[in-house]
Formats: sequence, C-alpha cells, structure tokens
Amino acid sequence: MKSTGANPELLQTESLTKVYGDVQPVYALKGINLTIRQGEFLSIIGPSGSGKSTLMNVLGLLDKPSGGSLKYLGEESVLWSEGRKSRFRNAEMGFVFQAHMLLPEFTALENVLMPLRIGKALNDKTAAKAQELLKRIGLGDRMHHRPGQLSGGQNQRVAIARALVNTPKIVFADEPTGALDSQTSVAVYELLREIHQDEQVTFVIVTHEQALSQKTDRVISLLDGEIREDSKRAEGR
Repeated sequence: MKSTGANPELLQTESLTKVYGDVQPVYALKGINLTIRQGEFLSIIGPSGSGKSTLMNVLGLLDKPSGGSLKYLGEESVLWSEGRKSRFRNAEMGFVFQAHMLLPEFTALENVLMPLRIGKALNDKTAAKAQELLKRIGLGDRMHHRPGQLSGGQNQRVAIARALVNTPKIVFADEPTGALDSQTSVAVYELLREIHQDEQVTFVIVTHEQALSQKTDRVISLLDGEIREDSKRAEGR
C-alpha cells in the first residue's frame, strides 16, 4: 500500500470539543487535534466512556461539536446547514455499526440500495453496482433474503456493502465486529482490509478490541476524551 503521508488531507480537526449538559457539564471530547488523509486505514481505540463513539459521530456529521474546527477537504463543516451535512454524508460517507441497522422488512439488496434511493442516485448502473457488491462479499445467492433470514456475519456484510454503494471517500465502522464470534470477526476484518486495498477508501474503525486495532495501519488511542497516543504501524509489520 502507498504511504498515506503523500495523500491529501481528507479531514482535519482543531481543538474539537463536545460537551453534554449545562448545570453539570460532561466533557466527552477535550480539544481533539486530528488529521486523516485520503486512503488511510486506521482505528480509534479506548475503553468504554473514552469518547471514541462520540468522536466518530462528530467526525461523521451525525452530531454537532460544541467547539473547535472540523474541516473536510479544507472546508469548514461546522458552518454547513443541516441539509448540506445530510447530502455530504449520503454522497461521501459510509457507516457500519455494531448493530447492522438493516431494515428488517427489506431484502439485502433493497437495504444496500437505500442510500441510492435517498440520494436520488438509483439507476440501472448503480443498481448493478449494488448487486456486484453483494456478489463480491459472498452474498450473491442471498441478496433477496431479509435480515431475519441471514446470520449476524452475513448481515454485517450487507451493512458493509450498503456503506460502499455510493463510492464514499470515507467509511466509519463503529465496533463492526463487536457482536460477532471470533472467526466471523476475522472474516469481516479481512473483508474491510481487502476493500481498502482494492478501492483505497479511507476507513476509520472504532473498536475496543486491541487485536483488531493492531491490524490497522494507524492507531489513535483515546482516554477521557483526549488523544493519548497516535501511532503508525511500522512498514512490513
């Protein structure tokens, strides 16, 4: 894989904060300074309550920061309208959650097509891409099954395909293997790595699993809402 140091900056934060409550404020994020470049494959790790999911939600424009700067491709997203944020999320971001968040009444294919419908980008070409994604992740013969007819690992693969169908610049994965057994977890991780290497999509994986984080190229460790360590994997490791 090419060094991410040569790649342009995708997002950058400066003194990013998130505070909950007024009378007894809780500081979930305390002055986060972070740069993520296009094509990185990194993890954010920390114990429960460290702020890692809060950081993902703020970076993913799902929640507003209380202060500081959050730029995407050099543009200050804090100034964007809610409509602009929503359009950017749909067009440029993908999300994979621990609870796959699939709609139970729709088939795997229909779930994958949902971002295209929302973004009014569904056509023969994009529908064909959705089917190809499901075939690529080993669900070509399950695309017309509903989530209740699929295993946990299969549903998580559907969620990954849904996150990728719009060809996003960045995918946020929040505990993507947390609800899976160890063997299925390894398979899901390997799928994420394969997609990253093939497509050079930026992946930000939020996890409490040390074993998973150590397989990523960069590890950002959070504790009490602060970045305590930001390390890169040595070449060839």
